[in-house]
Amino acid sequence: MNAQTQFSVTRPGSLSSLDTVAEETPVAFEFNGISHTVMLATPADLKDFALGFSLSEGIVERRSEVFDIQVEEASMGITLQLEIAGGAFARLKERRRSLAGRTGCGLCGAESLQQVMRDLSRVADGAPFQLTALYEGMRRLPAQQLLQQSTGAVHAACHVDADGNISHVREDVGRHNALDKTLGALAAIDVSVEGALLITSRASFEMVQKSAAVGYGILAAVSAPTAAAVRLADKLNVTLVGFLRGSNCAIYTHPQRLQGMTP
Repeated sequence: MNAQTQFSVTRPGSLSSLDTVAEETPVAFEFNGISHTVMLATPADLKDFALGFSLSEGIVERRSEVFDIQVEEASMGITLQLEIAGGAFARLKERRRSLAGRTGCGLCGAESLQQVMRDLSRVADGAPFQLTALYEGMRRLPAQQLLQQSTGAVHAACHVDADGNISHVREDVGRHNALDKTLGALAAIDVSVEGALLITSRASFEMVQKSAAVGYGILAAVSAPTAAAVRLADKLNVTLVGFLRGSNCAIYTHPQRLQGMTP
């Protein structure tokens, strides 16, 4: 299934022309044959999405607990069929929740406050990270946002290393989905949790939660965080950076992890 489609559009004062539009498709998750949730997502990098969602939502604790991922397309949408370890499936059944996924909200449909406020461990401190690497990573990211360039409708997430090199760029109409896809792509090849995560959206509560769940200690966003995100980042020892633009930013929590700041 394509991630974008062209439509004929009419603009005031001009003839009709073709416009490229991002696809938004229902994507259902099944674990060991049992339906879990349906998300609206861009139909690209779906195996990364499946693995990243499973890890960031705590359905599995490690990549080795996912034995197989199959992508099944149908007229109504796509089903991601995951075969996971018995222990992980037992844990899932204990805390099952039924979500009606939406691109703008990662917590829609949670059945209890306990499911929202997951009991996560604090992220390890890790090696110091140069602030200039974040600036360089965000500078390089737009050139690799190919779907955004053609549609103007998607978010992106990526990994940035200590030298400002970016990798595992993933895009989606949903910001949570883009982050899950990047986390899944990183986990698929066992990339360590060193470095930072960059996102082209606001930094909400669940974006911090997903990053911490996989063990990343730096989350940097081009836009603002929410108050809940700041409180959670502080609690989980995550360095939360907002308004990362040009050579400027706002560091909301745990600035000691970043080097190169001037008074």
